[in-house]
Amino acid sequence: MTNGGTMLAMACESFGAPLVARERALPEPGRGEVRIAISACGVCRTDLHVVDGELPAVRLPIIPGHEAIGRIDAMSPGATGLVAGQRVGVPWLWRACGQCAACRRGDENLCPEALFTGCHRDGGYATHLIADARYVVPLPEHGDDLHDAPLLCAGLIGWRSLRKAGEAATLGLYGFGAAAHLVTQLALHEGRRVFAFTRPGDRRSQQFALALGASWAGAAGDLPPEPLDAAILFAPAGELVPQALRAVRPGGRVVCAGIHMSDIPSFPYALLWGERQVVSVANLTRADALEFFPAAAHAGIEAHVREYPLAQANEALAALRAGELDGAAVLRVAPRA
Repeated sequence: MTNGGTMLAMACESFGAPLVARERALPEPGRGEVRIAISACGVCRTDLHVVDGELPAVRLPIIPGHEAIGRIDAMSPGATGLVAGQRVGVPWLWRACGQCAACRRGDENLCPEALFTGCHRDGGYATHLIADARYVVPLPEHGDDLHDAPLLCAGLIGWRSLRKAGEAATLGLYGFGAAAHLVTQLALHEGRRVFAFTRPGDRRSQQFALALGASWAGAAGDLPPEPLDAAILFAPAGELVPQALRAVRPGGRVVCAGIHMSDIPSFPYALLWGERQVVSVANLTRADALEFFPAAAHAGIEAHVREYPLAQANEALAALRAGELDGAAVLRVAPRA
């Protein structure tokens, strides 16, 4: 434990307003918690939903960010299984209750009492954060923090979505951003073929997808050259659900991977008929991380990133909102001594 000192954070103090740079007292970990000196934090689309006030129960003021990597610099007596100085990651799931029916059956991502990083607890757009020691992700000592940060949500949600897609040999990805470019690499490693769907006219993202190995790339409203076994929707646009149903074969599956999505418009039953399925992915579990990180290392997954200093978090969010990124934005954080 340490006492005193300050930290720098980019805080959301009002929904829809720019983040504000704040100097705060350095927080102390409570029982079972650790403090982490952050080196890098990915910028996720969920952060946009947080700062826009689109998610329920977001606490204000809040420090966004749930793709944080750093090293433990303070521990409480109740924090076990970790050591000071250890390299760790902090994902979206900050804590689950561990006692409800969902937790008991292994679905801690569905816990009604779950708390989430950068939503209910301050996140990684800061030089330091507090985390529940049971939910941090131990990482190999030697790694590239900047490129590993997006794996903590874009990677984990992509992994969970890919598993929900089943054994699909032909896979459509709607919205080709941070998660999709990582899923593409995983899917190709598993011998699948990927079909990328982007905003109409977004040739840059389509070329990016093709360069990563996608078999085809086109606009979200286009039909692929062959029926898909499954499709994953990363774009938060409900109107894509009927379009994806048109693209999948009978018995195919559409996986909605976003935490927030606009309303799904009505569509003819014929699009769903034929035992097509629509399922959603909610949050993530610790088991996902235990499975994903070794799989990502084995597949040689590499995040394509655009680096921003912490003070330019608003610029990073703006680039994400405008669809200007190939891959992911990551904040490079310089922890204070």
